[in-house]
Amino acid sequence: VELLIVVIILGILAAVAIPQFGNSTDDARLQTLNSNLATLRAAVELYNQHHGEYPGFNSTANPGTETPETTVGNMPAHFLAQLTLYSDQTGSTTGTKTAGYDYGPYLKKGALPVNPFNNLDTVKCVNGGNLTLATDGTTGWLFDVVSGRLVANDGAHDSN
Repeated sequence: VELLIVVIILGILAAVAIPQFGNSTDDARLQTLNSNLATLRAAVELYNQHHGEYPGFNSTANPGTETPETTVGNMPAHFLAQLTLYSDQTGSTTGTKTAGYDYGPYLKKGALPVNPFNNLDTVKCVNGGNLTLATDGTTGWLFDVVSGRLVANDGAHDSN
């Protein structure tokens, strides 16, 4: 009987303690998300201070072509290049630091941080207007190249 009581008490303690481990995992993911958002937002704002516009949209040049980049479909590649490579004043990029390419890289690992809730390190760019948040997990981040607003794009944490 005593052994049965001990087993029941241990079962009750386990039933109370196990859900707490699940909450700590979500808390860790949320803290990682907040840290990654802060890192990305700082890189984006520093790029804006150096170039006078946000990465992705480029009114004077785009990486490798020296022509304006205003096509939304091309913006994610330019966003990534402009944050992970060296850039000149116009936003053109190169993989090595050479004369005139004095800015960046703003993200040292050569990639965007991962959104811990959907495990994606991709970005969807919009050219001004309302950010339409995806709930299907197609990209990790959503960025407005005009306003500089950057949010997590995983359906559950879009408001961060």
